[in-house]
Amino acid sequence: MTDLKTGPRAQARPEADHGPRPADPPHRRRATWPTRLTPWAYLSAALVLLVAFTYIPVANMISYSFTDWDGVSPDRDFVGVDNYVELFTRPDLFHVFFVSLFYLAAAAVQIVVALYFATVLTFKTRFRNLFKGLLFFPYLINGVAVAFVFLYFFKEGGTLDTVLAIVGLHPDRLWLGDPDMVNISLSGVSVWRFLGLNFVLFLGAMQSIPAELHEAAEIDGATRWQVFRGIIAPSIRPIIGLSVILAISGSLSVFEIPFIMTRGFGESKTFVIQTVKLAFDFNKMGLASAMAVVLLAIILLITWVQRRLVPDERAEKA
Repeated sequence: MTDLKTGPRAQARPEADHGPRPADPPHRRRATWPTRLTPWAYLSAALVLLVAFTYIPVANMISYSFTDWDGVSPDRDFVGVDNYVELFTRPDLFHVFFVSLFYLAAAAVQIVVALYFATVLTFKTRFRNLFKGLLFFPYLINGVAVAFVFLYFFKEGGTLDTVLAIVGLHPDRLWLGDPDMVNISLSGVSVWRFLGLNFVLFLGAMQSIPAELHEAAEIDGATRWQVFRGIIAPSIRPIIGLSVILAISGSLSVFEIPFIMTRGFGESKTFVIQTVKLAFDFNKMGLASAMAVVLLAIILLITWVQRRLVPDERAEKA
């Protein structure tokens, strides 16, 4: 005799044994207009500030570069590309770009030194937190204060001459007055000040590398140079690329330290200092705007070339 509980009728009703069947998930509803506008509402304040203080001034600067405006008069006469023609036909306006080579070389030294210290302090080192603070501290100091400190450092009979005299050296030169030494001295100040920024960028990237990779390399007996070459350097390549872009753009737009320490006199005049002097000392706002546009175009071009030569890893994967 067939049991009623295990017969065909009982097997035809699995809901009775296993409970009610779960309901199908509801279909996705189309996003309403308030939902779509919510991200833009959060971004609106930042976008307004970006447009008001970046894009509109840049557009005005480009428009001024085609005029002979003096920066004061309400009248602005359109002169076409005359400012750009004058800029590219006057060697004295482009000669100051050679000064940027000193700061570019200093930026290369800065990146190498920051990379070295970040690598050393990534491993277990005594007093590494103290060294981290000492390396990053100069970046926290205001640039004007740094310039005034190094004015006393480089002056005749100042700190540098005193230290050199203690070790038996008596250089008879003006560190900020000698045309052969002024840009070396100023670029050295830039290295001291901005070393901490690159150091922190590299250190943060290195600390994000999984510890398992370091442990595996240690088990395999890899040296620190092999760890750096095979693990650290490939992992922080995007940060190195960012540092290179910042170094190039910074070396082309140096202003603060040389302007305060030497007022841009002699061989220490940079492209930005010359632009500011043309705009506010000689009232040639149109020509100065053309110089600023050229500098912006050069920085954007260098950034594009760098991104093409060293593409982002996400772009490569895509």
